[in-house]
Amino acid sequence: MAPKFVKATFQIENGPSHEGISFGAPNSVAGETVFTTSLVGYPESMTDPSYKGQILVFTQPLIGNYGVPSGETRDEHNLLKYFESPNAHVIGIVVAEYAWKYSHWTAVQSLSEWCIKEGVAAITGVDTRSVVQYLREQGSSLGRIVVDDGKPAPAFVDTMKSHLVAQVSTKQPYHISAQNATANIALVDCGVKENIVRCLAVRGANVTVFPHDYPLQDVAQQFDGVFVSNGPGDPALCGSTVEVLKHLLEDPKFERLPIFGICMGHQLLALAAGASAVKMKYGNRAHNIPALDLTSGQCHITSQNHGYAIDAETLPANTFKPYFVNLNDGSNEGIIHKTRPIFSTQFHPEAKGGPMDSAVLFDKYFDNIAAYQNFKKSSAKAAVRFEVPVHTMATERVL
Repeated sequence: MAPKFVKATFQIENGPSHEGISFGAPNSVAGETVFTTSLVGYPESMTDPSYKGQILVFTQPLIGNYGVPSGETRDEHNLLKYFESPNAHVIGIVVAEYAWKYSHWTAVQSLSEWCIKEGVAAITGVDTRSVVQYLREQGSSLGRIVVDDGKPAPAFVDTMKSHLVAQVSTKQPYHISAQNATANIALVDCGVKENIVRCLAVRGANVTVFPHDYPLQDVAQQFDGVFVSNGPGDPALCGSTVEVLKHLLEDPKFERLPIFGICMGHQLLALAAGASAVKMKYGNRAHNIPALDLTSGQCHITSQNHGYAIDAETLPANTFKPYFVNLNDGSNEGIIHKTRPIFSTQFHPEAKGGPMDSAVLFDKYFDNIAAYQNFKKSSAKAAVRFEVPVHTMATERVL
């Protein structure tokens, strides 16, 4: 069936305006406009909760050529196989050229059909080179996609002022079981990607996922490790999560507890330690960003999606030190505790999509967990493991 062409306009507040054709939901949207230089992975990016409330500009000229896979297919851990969450979180996308015909063995629908189903506004025919040049010079900006439907255009709105983590975090704890589990991990859900949970489960961890503001200090001793996930928006709005992490950092009974944070989790862990975060000019969103491991001298090519960063100069010198640094812009890419098994990264070691250079960090985390388990075995405080703590009231995820 031939597409029905509807005019649309992409506008940046106090900036340029671009006319194009709508291929998504027939509604106008407004929010923060950001760009990604990733060449592949648009279904994963669009379902990443870290993009909540944003209009995403793709620098890859051709988008949609391999369609969209099923959002229902799950793997052996009952995790979504192709999506990073059940639904799209971007509110709009901007592309140079949309592929009206698609081909891929996993595809069940076109990107246009999926955007319409998910309520995502989409515009094609835009000179995205010009848009990205503007965003790099002026910084991430408020934008809107206006569909020519005769209705008034929405007002520009800064979606980053909303507590987006609270919107995407689970409301109740739930549990993911791993075959032949050797560890129990408590995951603080700030907008977790499915592949992060998968990276934990395939290494032999039962994962109990908690809301972002759950008083984890009350149950943390029942677990072999704590993980703090990625998520959207301004870390300064996540005060309740920061307070929970402060308990874990300051209470002596948790001094051997392994903690690992990614992206938003990294930022919140640093804030809990006493550091501060800054809004970046246009952020880092790509699959090809070099990050230098300051402990080994190795360079990792990383996948990233963030608009805020930790000011490494504000880290408390007696506890934490920088772990990774961005070789493009010099921004902080990770922190590590000087004496305790705690570290975090601004980038995504699980990288879906993207390179797998830094997946070894999950192995490092599990080495910390094994050491903690050995300590608990030799301690009089050793507890029964590999069972879901009943008082968390976590439910098993079901199909």
